[in-house]
Amino acid sequence: MILPLCYFDDPILRKKALPIQEITPEIVKLAEDMIETMINQHNGVGLAGPQVGKLLRIFIIRDEYILPDGKWNFGPPEVMINPQLSEPFAELAVMSEGCLSIPGIHADVTRPVGIKIRYQRLDGQLVEETVSEFRARVIMHENDHLNGVLFIDRLTPKERSGIEPQLRAVKKKYRNS
Repeated sequence: MILPLCYFDDPILRKKALPIQEITPEIVKLAEDMIETMINQHNGVGLAGPQVGKLLRIFIIRDEYILPDGKWNFGPPEVMINPQLSEPFAELAVMSEGCLSIPGIHADVTRPVGIKIRYQRLDGQLVEETVSEFRARVIMHENDHLNGVLFIDRLTPKERSGIEPQLRAVKKKYRNS
């Protein structure tokens, strides 16, 4: 089922999500619906619980990779439950980011090149991995959603003021969504 998105200025996007205590059939269904929403409705690379109105520590990501013919493609969706990030790399990188909850706006965001993550898969398996580059960026972006942080919060005041007209337009367009 396609879930409705919460858009910029929705108060739920500024709240801290709660840990998932148990992987129930309802959590499995939520993950399936989030995958369908992210891929089929929006062709996104990440979606967090708060973006679909659920204050739960869950997000979905897809890796990007290059095919032999040089075209970009996406990997299969991955569900990450109760993620914990640690040990960010000292090296930083700037990359353009966007967000399904702030459609049409992209901005350069500085983040660590890599980070360590510990999370639970939908089947209950605990995973620890060190991730870098695009995968790390998507994970950090989605994890921010679980803490009430949007990518625009990581911009300098000057950068943020430069996109304020666009933010007001998004706010106006999606106010009643």
